Amino acid sequence: MFEKLFRKKSIAKILEDAEKGYGDHGASLHKTLGVRDLTAFGIAAIIGAGIFSTIGKASADGGPAVIFLFIFTAVACSFAAFAYAEFASMVPVSGSAYTYSYVAFGELVAWIIGWSLIMEYAIGNITVAISWSDYFTGLLSSIRIPAFNINGIHLPDWMTMDYLTAYNGHKHAEALVNAGKSFANLDDATRIANNAWITAPKIGDFHIVADLPALGIIIFITWLVYRGMKESRNASNAMVIVKLTVILLVLAVGVFYVDTANWDPFAPNGVSGVLKGVSAVFFAYIGFDAISTTAEECKNPQRDLPRGMMWAIIICTVLYVAIALVLTGIVSYKLLAVGDPLAFVFDQIDLKLMSGIIAVSAVFAMASVLLVFQMGQPRIWMSMSRDGLLPKSFSKIHPKYKTPSFSTIVVGFVVAIPSLFMNLTIVTDLCSIGTLFAFVLVCAGVLVLQNKPDIQRGKFRIPYVNSKFIIPILFIGSLFFGFSFYKKETTAFILNTPRIYEPVSFITSLNDQELSTIKKEIEIAQTKANLIEKNTDSEAYLNQLSAEQYEQFINNSEITQEKKYESGWKLFKHKIPMWIFFFICLVIIYYCITKNLSLIPVLGLMSCLYMMCELGISNWIGFGIWLIVGLFVYFLYGFKHSKLRLAESNS
Repeated sequence: MFEKLFRKKSIAKILEDAEKGYGDHGASLHKTLGVRDLTAFGIAAIIGAGIFSTIGKASADGGPAVIFLFIFTAVACSFAAFAYAEFASMVPVSGSAYTYSYVAFGELVAWIIGWSLIMEYAIGNITVAISWSDYFTGLLSSIRIPAFNINGIHLPDWMTMDYLTAYNGHKHAEALVNAGKSFANLDDATRIANNAWITAPKIGDFHIVADLPALGIIIFITWLVYRGMKESRNASNAMVIVKLTVILLVLAVGVFYVDTANWDPFAPNGVSGVLKGVSAVFFAYIGFDAISTTAEECKNPQRDLPRGMMWAIIICTVLYVAIALVLTGIVSYKLLAVGDPLAFVFDQIDLKLMSGIIAVSAVFAMASVLLVFQMGQPRIWMSMSRDGLLPKSFSKIHPKYKTPSFSTIVVGFVVAIPSLFMNLTIVTDLCSIGTLFAFVLVCAGVLVLQNKPDIQRGKFRIPYVNSKFIIPILFIGSLFFGFSFYKKETTAFILNTPRIYEPVSFITSLNDQELSTIKKEIEIAQTKANLIEKNTDSEAYLNQLSAEQYEQFINNSEITQEKKYESGWKLFKHKIPMWIFFFICLVIIYYCITKNLSLIPVLGLMSCLYMMCELGISNWIGFGIWLIVGLFVYFLYGFKHSKLRLAESNS
């Protein structure tokens, strides 16, 4: 039984099936893509929500030093891209990491990675659709046509966001108002979410809140992908030209408004501040692996796929670093925690025309990302169906359009329905952890096949550098760096030292009686400082204190210790992924020494695993639940219908 779970597909068999049309439906995919098209698809996938949205929050946390996080993430993705490129050259068929894992690890691991890729692409699409909706509604509200008496087209708030955001925003607003903050002083996101909940139509006690623009763009993109690769390619290339033109315009104009004083301090919140943006910055890079799903539609996949991936990552990294430097140079990093940082920055320097151009281009940029993701997922499902792990319908090729038609339609529904209701933060982190898991397994797969002489190789191979001494030295150097320059933080991590709650988390966790106590304590503190105010805003007061003043206030407060400090299991559980990373590193070092593993895929495995562990325990739990559901599906259907199993039974 155990051996059957890890039965592998040979590269020769995969290529033989591909030549025959690969499946039960006769039709094959159109081969229309070259290096330029693949690079454009990569840029289309990478430059989207990252550069138009999440770069703002990452810059606010890390300051100008966020460029190092972009570079680190790009390097980690490049290591993974080398591994993808070697596999794509070896196995030039649709399926991406799923097919590669089938070759390296066997059926069960292939199913697990295929299942996680389904989550990656589906949730990635949901995330981008929600971001697109935000930009689109913002663009509509900025339309001014005096001749027709149009002063902005405003959709109701309950029609432009998901249910969870509205509900959580309402609860958050209530907590802050009870703590003394007025509705007028709520941040925009909380105020709009609260308004959406209050004004939404109701059926009984159920509030009808749904993101309808997100639904609309998914329907349009699904139709475009269904129509054919050529149409998708042309649309993608056009959208890439638009957004690259706008980004270069932003750089050309913005560089004249850069004040280098805003780059001092360069890393205001240290390494921890920079690393806060790991999820947001990594999400900016996911999608380059979607290029590998188009292998069967490439004219020369063994040559063009590696080149397309590398060019896409290099071009996008240069643009990300340049944009981050311009944004943090024009305004202080502290102001950049907004949803539309590019438009915001040009508003600050009173260039309204640039803000409008950016808003329009963002709509195209998000749509192009959605196009690539929506194109990639059906091809994963198609590959799994060809192997018998999903029903035959998923591998059906449209006789006219030459696309996986049934899979494309199902993907449309899988993405469209959750996009009406799901929360952006949740889906971003889940998408990132699923993608990183795929990257880790692809890098590991290259290492597994490294010394097997019977494996058929492609035209591209990762340059070999022995990791036997380099990886142990890097690991020891990292420990020395941590204990030398970040001794307090490293010691606190190991000893599980209690950690003080942030002001917002602290205030919103208190009940009415505890809030009353805090207000009295604040009034006493203000009296001593001759700063007596009516209508005390507790959260605002605590936020304006220095770190030392805040800690002193919390320590002197009568509130119970568990409300003030995170400690014990509550604190330790968030560190579990990082402890897992540490012990896996020790295992990797052992194999590097004993097996002379290749350096580049080892670095890819370790760096992607590190970013995966930075995402937190809640994301690991969500990802684990998704994988458990996937195992149920595999054993109920995939295991019984696997073509490898049926072939073994008939032989």
